[in-house]
Amino acid sequence: MRRRDFVALLGGAAATKVIRPGLARAGTSPKRPIIGIPAFFGPSKIGQSFGNSFRQGLQDLGYVLGRDLDIQARNAGGDWDRLPAIVEEIVQLKPDVIYAFATLDAVAARKATSTIPIVCAALADAVRLGLIASEARPGGNVTGIEPYVAGLPAKQIELAREVVPGASTVGLLTNSKDPKGAPQAPELEAAGQAVGLKIVAADANRPEDIEDALRELANKRVDVVIVLHTGLLVVNSPQIAAAALALRLPTVYGYREHVIAGGLISYGVDLRWCYHRSAYFVDKILRGAAPGDLPIEFPTQFPLSINLKTAKELGLTVSPSLLSRADEVIE
Repeated sequence: MRRRDFVALLGGAAATKVIRPGLARAGTSPKRPIIGIPAFFGPSKIGQSFGNSFRQGLQDLGYVLGRDLDIQARNAGGDWDRLPAIVEEIVQLKPDVIYAFATLDAVAARKATSTIPIVCAALADAVRLGLIASEARPGGNVTGIEPYVAGLPAKQIELAREVVPGASTVGLLTNSKDPKGAPQAPELEAAGQAVGLKIVAADANRPEDIEDALRELANKRVDVVIVLHTGLLVVNSPQIAAAALALRLPTVYGYREHVIAGGLISYGVDLRWCYHRSAYFVDKILRGAAPGDLPIEFPTQFPLSINLKTAKELGLTVSPSLLSRADEVIE
């Protein structure tokens, strides 16, 4: 990966070296610790914002950019077939920590090594995927933040019904190749069917699939679309928002990044917090903690974001009660 690409990935700053005061004493020249980052997605505006949050987390812990801690990154450019190869490149560097932006990166890293510590800022379904033994005691070489919280699908179904009163058919924009996406659709389907909704799905596993999948949902005459929480879908938020608006599809999301990009409404965790907090795990491991002894952490705040401009363009009226509950309203 070229240095300028990596700089873009981590937010546009010279983030290839940082130092933690106290890690090295004056007059010594120890080997600099290495953080290896195998990223499935290439640089993007949203990815840069997550990189900014991680970098700020390091700075808030006392790390100073520009010295003594090396970061080596490779990216697969969104190519599923390249991901194992770039993970292997990172493993061969013998990093002190592998940093995974998302679950799919963590899964690939765990397949390649059971010994190098892996910190993931956005884990999901980690026990079922075999990444950890339990949230309280991960027990292996993976730890981090788990932003996908039980109960969110039911809340998204509630929001879909609230933002489009009388909705009878809900579409799901899925991303089945992402391990994080697999358990979400059944939960949403169960929550929807419990309140008498018809649920239909269309799958997108590459950026070029997104518009066709949304058009498929429009052709099935869905009243509202729920977009699953996956890396592919959040990184391509602007494309999803533009295509949904063109097709006159109201959209419900789990991440505010979608709403900032023009989506209608979101309720879920703040990914900026996840990436900022993930620096804590990296720091602990560099200071000698075993990843298996660091419990998985969960977000405690779930912001509700609404894009009133998009609502108006869709001809929707957002109820005063919904607006009063919003943490963020974009006008």
